[in-house]
Amino acid sequence: MSNNELKKKIVKWAKEYKFSNVGFTDIDLSIEEERLKDWLNNKFHGDMHYMEKHGEKRTKPELLTPGTLSIISFSANYLDFNTENPIKVLQTKDKAYISRYALGQDYHFIMKDKLKKIAQLINQHTDSFKYRTFVDSAPVMEKPIAEKAGLGWIGKHTNLINRDNGSWFFIGEIYSNIRFDIDKKEDNFCGSCSNCISACPTNAIVAPYKLDARKCISYLTIENKGVIPIKYRKQIGNRIFGCDDCQLVCPWNKFAKKTNISSFNSNKGLDNISLLELFSWSEKKFKKETESSPINRINYNQWLRNIAIGLGNSNKSKEIILSLERKKNEVSDLNVIEHIDWAIEQQT
Repeated sequence: MSNNELKKKIVKWAKEYKFSNVGFTDIDLSIEEERLKDWLNNKFHGDMHYMEKHGEKRTKPELLTPGTLSIISFSANYLDFNTENPIKVLQTKDKAYISRYALGQDYHFIMKDKLKKIAQLINQHTDSFKYRTFVDSAPVMEKPIAEKAGLGWIGKHTNLINRDNGSWFFIGEIYSNIRFDIDKKEDNFCGSCSNCISACPTNAIVAPYKLDARKCISYLTIENKGVIPIKYRKQIGNRIFGCDDCQLVCPWNKFAKKTNISSFNSNKGLDNISLLELFSWSEKKFKKETESSPINRINYNQWLRNIAIGLGNSNKSKEIILSLERKKNEVSDLNVIEHIDWAIEQQT
């Protein structure tokens, strides 16, 4: 079987496994390497020290996986149309806003399982196939690779945008030792629009296509393990895990398609739940409710820290103050206590 015939089969298999798009590209990331160096030099990665590890493996795929000649990039829609309207949740101060990607099961496992099955099919149709699959789990330049593979363009908010699917999708890759014909890179259609820049609550998009992660609510509530700076707490509002504001205002998301992967659908009611209810969870309940969720990326203390900020930003309520004081007597983590004290101060 020729590589071109195999490529057609892979496109077919991708559809069968419910991926929204698939594209093929080479391993030249030299331009992206310079952009990454500039981003790191500006310290925009904050405490995400893993972004500067691994030497050049992030921008030279053949160093990460020897023998790699091409990369197959896949995307899968994750938006569930049956959830509570996200803007309505953001405007309801006593509700908890959780980024839409985290409402279903953990995409890392779902996506990787699908990629491995496709790789196994490839292996049945060619000799000496060597590969490695990735889903947000290694030093891989996922968005630049997907952009090169024609899956969309990187918008001013630094997320990937597709003309037919908006930006509500996950990305995964198969590093391959087969040299495929590469697909055409998509043009950039952001134009003069700056909705995402204007909508960012903390002004984390410091310039078009430049994100200072240290200011980003997704970074502050997930990657950041310690104290959330006071100067950002009001802007965080009721966002307790991630932030979607830049996507919610993107005009291209009027073309977003609902997910056809049932595992990504919201099934625990976290799309429309009160901050007080989540704050009442014990650590045991937190672990049980999030064991198969992307929320598992944070620990219980981060969970309480984030919700405490949300409660501090809620309408003043005696019930909230009592809940904060009760939890303060239950926890020992000083970071959590510091955020609870801040919340009580906002409520009094």
